[in-house]
Amino acid sequence: MLRSTARRLATAVATAISALNGFQPSSAADTVADFYRGRQINLIIAHEVATGYDIYARLLTRHMGRHIPGNPNIVPQNMLGASGINGANLLFNISPKDGSAIGTFAHTVPLDPLIGQGVAKFDASKFNYLGNMEESIGVCAIWHEAGIASLADLQAKETRFGATAITGPPSAMAAALKNLLGAKVRLIHGYKGAPGVKLAIEKGEVQGICGMPMSTLRAQWSDVLDGGKVRPFIQLSGSKGALPHVDFVYDHAKTSEDTQVYDLIFGILRLGKIFAAPPGVPAERVKALRDAFDASMKDPELLAEAAKQRIDISPATGDAVAGFIAGIYKTPPAVVERAKKAVLYE
Repeated sequence: MLRSTARRLATAVATAISALNGFQPSSAADTVADFYRGRQINLIIAHEVATGYDIYARLLTRHMGRHIPGNPNIVPQNMLGASGINGANLLFNISPKDGSAIGTFAHTVPLDPLIGQGVAKFDASKFNYLGNMEESIGVCAIWHEAGIASLADLQAKETRFGATAITGPPSAMAAALKNLLGAKVRLIHGYKGAPGVKLAIEKGEVQGICGMPMSTLRAQWSDVLDGGKVRPFIQLSGSKGALPHVDFVYDHAKTSEDTQVYDLIFGILRLGKIFAAPPGVPAERVKALRDAFDASMKDPELLAEAAKQRIDISPATGDAVAGFIAGIYKTPPAVVERAKKAVLYE
């Protein structure tokens, strides 16, 4: 009887082992794929159609889906207002927290709770940042007939600059030149994105724009840039020497605190084209979205399309973006207060 029992036990154990060997537990990737299969991801573009943010975002939508388990369709949706802050507010507070909504907004948007006008209704540290498509070289650009070739010229001659809303990069960057360095800037607000300012420059309403990435100038302003009608005359971000014949704003910092203020206002341009998901998205889906973003930045098809459009791909990971923003929020209060006053145009 004992032998019979032992044989039955041995048979049961062997059967269990055989079953376990054939059993493949569902992986996190399978779970993510199950969620995304047949699903749509809405990508909120917090800016006008045909702006640099829009061009980068639509490029990403054409390629990122095939790098996400389940291969969801990514659909761009433009949400305008307050130079990107309205879209960020929507993404943070209203969009689904399940990984079916992501967004992109101007590099100045995460700064608004720190030095902005109080329009932001979010905690910038709680977004799930997916990555950055472009580390921008930011500039101020001027019409060739304005008679401005350097900061010194702008300190001597009042010049009209175009801007969108008072919360947008063109306004904040130009106001900072005025308030920190004595530039004689006269800002005209209300234009619809950089394309609106470009048209105003060509019509003679204004003569320049600040806070522009060089990639946007090369891609969207090539007709006037290549012909020498518009040219960068101040470099605001990026490494010194990136534009060898252009005045570098950091050369005008006189103290270490000046440099910290410049980092807060101009250095944020490094985050040229950031993408994020709302807070509360399950960790495995955030990881899948980040991995897909990183894979897209190396995708030969995306890179080939970017080259045709003359836009730069100089990416950073979601962790790097989150770390950069966390560092910004550790800026000493005295520096924050100076920066907050500097970006106001009065």
